[in-house]
Amino acid sequence: MTDEARWWQRTTIYQVYPRSFADSDGDGIGDLRGVIDRLPVLAELGVGTVWLSPFFASPQEDFGYDISDYTAVAPEYGDVETVRELIEVAHGLGLRVVFDLVMNHTSDQHPWFVESASSRDNPKADWYLWHDGRGRPGRDGRTRRPNNWKAPLDLTSAWQWSPVRRQWFLASFLPFQPDLNWRNPEVREAVFGAARQWLGMGVDGFRLDVFGWIMKDEAFRSNPFRPKLGGGDIVRLWRRDFTENTPDNVRLAKDLRAVVDEFAPPERVLIGEVFGSPDEVHEYLGDDDGLSLTFAFDLLEYRYSARYFRDLIARYEANYAAPRLPAYVLENHDRSRTIDRVGGDEGKARLLATMLLTLRGVPTIYQGQEIATSNTYLPLAGALDPMGRTFLPWMPEWVSRRIAERINRDEVRTPMQWDASRNAGFSTAERTWLPVNPEYPRRNVAAQREDPDSTWRLFQTLIGLRRALPELHDGTLRLLDAGRDVVAYERAHVADDGTIARVVVVLNFGAAPLTWAQAGEVLVASGPGVASTATTTTVPASTGVVLRPV
Repeated sequence: MTDEARWWQRTTIYQVYPRSFADSDGDGIGDLRGVIDRLPVLAELGVGTVWLSPFFASPQEDFGYDISDYTAVAPEYGDVETVRELIEVAHGLGLRVVFDLVMNHTSDQHPWFVESASSRDNPKADWYLWHDGRGRPGRDGRTRRPNNWKAPLDLTSAWQWSPVRRQWFLASFLPFQPDLNWRNPEVREAVFGAARQWLGMGVDGFRLDVFGWIMKDEAFRSNPFRPKLGGGDIVRLWRRDFTENTPDNVRLAKDLRAVVDEFAPPERVLIGEVFGSPDEVHEYLGDDDGLSLTFAFDLLEYRYSARYFRDLIARYEANYAAPRLPAYVLENHDRSRTIDRVGGDEGKARLLATMLLTLRGVPTIYQGQEIATSNTYLPLAGALDPMGRTFLPWMPEWVSRRIAERINRDEVRTPMQWDASRNAGFSTAERTWLPVNPEYPRRNVAAQREDPDSTWRLFQTLIGLRRALPELHDGTLRLLDAGRDVVAYERAHVADDGTIARVVVVLNFGAAPLTWAQAGEVLVASGPGVASTATTTTVPASTGVVLRPV
């Protein structure tokens, strides 16, 4: 396979949440024209791929993750011709474009579901997962739920009652998001047909929302009870043996790969949101016949400690031998901002950025991360995010404030902070769909682009270095012996002529300066005060440095 075919192995992904990125028409909602207008800034930052969260037709109850037409664009965002223009402009700037494809479920307002729910014998009656349930019907006609399958947080059942069909339908995430029946070949052809529409228009691949959930157990067996925390996932009380990572789901990955390969070369990327053990995740990658990448969600659950990251890197290096790569991500549209996770310490956030962009993997940046945007505290009461409203509407604010980063996703979806003008340069509207973070006058893209010491400039430098140096975008990684508060690793690349190029990354997580017993040229440092002598390099607290050894 050629380097061009594997372009995604060397890219840096930038996630755009279109509703909050840039509003071109003054209605307070971001749109695709706004994205087009800001693409040159992303090209200047140096990223290689723009991932767009869903912009398809939707009632917006879950802001695009509840699709009502896979082939149309929500009118507040634009139209199909705007999408075509966006792809062309991005490609002209050297950027790849990835769309967010939600295959597990649709909106309950999708015409498919409206028809499916109308009777038990309509043409789309089995396009979704319907079940009669258990036991004798009660006075209202309801049976007991078919099994113990749960919705997120494991607090409520995933089954919803339809009084018209007098059956249960599965909604694995939110009650208005019914799960498609992927065992129905007509469903496959309909969704694959929509994917072909966008591929034919030139999209470079798809990020696959909750891909590990799509194909459930055909016998609808109940999941076994076993509490589990961590792994980048939400809390779970039941194992998901029969709802997640089933063998049929792995086969679906291969089927989707065959669809996108119809449009190669170059290879179109498939990035899966898949949770599970390394063995489970690797099944999806296959041998160039499945997904291209899966996200490394452990970085969304980190503790700020050198030991945690050293162990994590060692684990991923052991489980992702070349040519496999993880897609590393520190924040996204569902989880807390990095700066909040480190107590507002920008130095620590910059150190983590240095790590993200120098690991052996594909880094993903969420819009605003490059200027260290913080969470915007918004009370759970009155939240637009359906997750909190659906599952924990009773929670008092003093409790919700402590766990809002896990419940109210509005906090990390507020408008992009472009400049110090009204509404942070996001929109000219009187009111934006979510409030603008009040820190925007001092923290915005325009100001940081002009400041050579800003976080935006650090990201630009690191991304540029990663693109320029084969040892960073194509090299091996070897962890080095270091102190308790230090993570250090060597990236190395062997050229065709046998020449070996090396860089060393030193990350000082400690509260005191570090004297690293190696000298070198400082290629980039996440903060001031790094100094290299003939034999050593001084790395201040909460600082990362990339060295060219001498």
